[in-house]
Amino acid sequence: MNTLKKGDAAPAFSALDQDGNKHTLVDYAGKKLVVFFYPKANTPGCTAEACDLRDHYAEFTAQNYALLGVSADSAKAQGKFRDKYSFPFPLLADEDKAVIEAFGVWGPKKFMGREFDGIHRTTFIIDEQGIIEEVISEVKTKAHAAQILI
Repeated sequence: MNTLKKGDAAPAFSALDQDGNKHTLVDYAGKKLVVFFYPKANTPGCTAEACDLRDHYAEFTAQNYALLGVSADSAKAQGKFRDKYSFPFPLLADEDKAVIEAFGVWGPKKFMGREFDGIHRTTFIIDEQGIIEEVISEVKTKAHAAQILI
């Protein structure tokens, strides 16, 4: 599971969003970057989390933050999720799990008594130089923006 911690350099990722646009860590140099990993688009917890971030988007941009959502959903699923809830930030379609594994958020989970491998809901706050400022693994889906905007 996740071995990345505060003070580590963020992985140099590269992935496509819901519209086929490429995003890399270097693209966000000079900005604070919130990379939030969520298990599946259009599920209740993921929707609550992403909508809370959307509702505070102006505060994020005012503080020089960019946001990127990441799951293993297809670009089509991410596009539908974005369009349904009018998210102003890109959603990366990490179907091959390259970004998910680079950040170490893939691993065993338990849900309703069964165990399986999946994405652990985790958020990384990366500073303007690409260094991890914070790792939030206890995400409050309905109040996630408040966990970031301190």
